[in-house]
Amino acid sequence: MINTSEFGVKERFGKFSGFIPAGLNLVLWPCEEVVGRVSLRIQQLDCVLETKTKDNVFVQINISVQYQVEQEKIREAFYELQNRTATMKAYIADTVRAGICELTLDQSFESKDKLAGEVKTHLSEVMSSYGLSIVKSLVTDIVPDLKVRNAMNEINASKRIKEAAYQRAEGEKIIKVKAAEANMESMYLSGVGVAKQRAAIMDGLKDSINAFSESNKGVDKQSVMDLLILNQYFDTLQEMGSNPNMKVVFLSAENQPVRSGLLEANAVSNV
Repeated sequence: MINTSEFGVKERFGKFSGFIPAGLNLVLWPCEEVVGRVSLRIQQLDCVLETKTKDNVFVQINISVQYQVEQEKIREAFYELQNRTATMKAYIADTVRAGICELTLDQSFESKDKLAGEVKTHLSEVMSSYGLSIVKSLVTDIVPDLKVRNAMNEINASKRIKEAAYQRAEGEKIIKVKAAEANMESMYLSGVGVAKQRAAIMDGLKDSINAFSESNKGVDKQSVMDLLILNQYFDTLQEMGSNPNMKVVFLSAENQPVRSGLLEANAVSNV
């Protein structure tokens, strides 16, 4: 009884006599005998290899090779190889070690597909004569030594920390620059306001002096100016007195030109 997707290998008196298909078959025993079965299903061979990269890093490489027996070459697949998996593992190891030794660790990770293609090409050339067809070759994992992995993680973490610090510094720089620009703009606008205020005050004083001089022909402009300064002085005293947070100390002195000027202006206004 032969299962589906299998062929039985029949021998007569120890010599190969043919194959028997799936299903129920009759064998003239003891003259004939079914000495084995060959499956046509796709099979998978998993290999774990340890090798060294170009930069002297030991890595463990996991490779999976999917293969299938060719129906036209069942006899070669059954009789040519005594240990099929051992032979395939030897060729896989030879191909992988030859390829990895020419690559650094980083290049090994980047060249997984290329390495798998080389394994498939080499195995297909060799195993075709033994009746085996290589369907697919996969490099499933590349595992460096634990110390190397920890070092790589530390390097990556250091780069991330450096980048974060740089971005944080750039953000603080932008904040300070914007604050300085805002302060500069504020001071500029404040200066423009003060200048306009003083210009308005001067224009007001000028108009007041001209108007007072025209209405009072006997008073000159200097006397009017002194009177305006006296009024501003009293307004200033009133403003200081009404502010509870302001503290003013008046000091006596021999030379008080402001006081003398105010007194003269007061005398002129009483004339």
